[in-house]
Amino acid sequence: MSGSAETEGDQGFVIDDFEAGELAVEFDDKEPEDLLEWAFEWFHPRLAIVTSFQIDTLVLLDMAWQINRDVRVITVDTGRLPQETHDLIDQVRAKYEIDVEVRYPETIHVEAMVRRNGMNLFRESVPKRLLCCHVRKVLPLQRALEGLDAWITGLRRDQWATRSNIRKIDLDHDHGGIVKLNPLADWTHDDVWEYARKYDVPCHPLYDRGYTSVGCIPCTRPIQPGEDSRAGRWWWETNAPKECGMHCPIESGGFEHEVHAILGEQAELRNLGK
Repeated sequence: MSGSAETEGDQGFVIDDFEAGELAVEFDDKEPEDLLEWAFEWFHPRLAIVTSFQIDTLVLLDMAWQINRDVRVITVDTGRLPQETHDLIDQVRAKYEIDVEVRYPETIHVEAMVRRNGMNLFRESVPKRLLCCHVRKVLPLQRALEGLDAWITGLRRDQWATRSNIRKIDLDHDHGGIVKLNPLADWTHDDVWEYARKYDVPCHPLYDRGYTSVGCIPCTRPIQPGEDSRAGRWWWETNAPKECGMHCPIESGGFEHEVHAILGEQAELRNLGK
């Protein structure tokens, strides 16, 4: 391996920003499997694929499973996913004979959010939609990544403008500085589907009904002819990035104060439940 990365006690395998940049250049023209093999060598078992069961991460799961059957898989169930996603989770469990770690939002956080903002707050404004994403997705992801040295995503540069400059290897300072691996960064939509069809990778049944990106039920719709592949997410918003905050920090226009208010209500809500 290039650079001077080293293991530091319980922190596991550690690299800095400079080394991450060097490694990103080194792996930029290599195949996804090359990066996955390197990741298993240096980070396993403190390594996981985080997936919402889109085709990109399922392709990566198939690749990773061929390299190491002891692949760790994490997903976040927001509480508003379609039944088809739950069915796909079980299908993947059975096909690969693996455990899928399903993480959920804290009930007390969801209760506080809904009590303060209503059930359908995400329709009212971009900041409130980001608040909902933060409570249901980002906070559970933060807890899931604790104790890991690296996580693997299915991000690609051609997915959306906010992802056009992603590197295959980076440090994720939003999650404690762990390594973030994007093995498919330079792949296209067609590359992903070519692999999926060739190796019979399980895919989401809603793709056959016009969906190209599947999230929560109220926030996802099939796309129309000529629309961008992310157009089915939060389609009522204009001039807002099609991101939830799990991967790309977002200038939200001020939902953070509401997050802090919700987290500050935990003790009150626990007392109400007694």
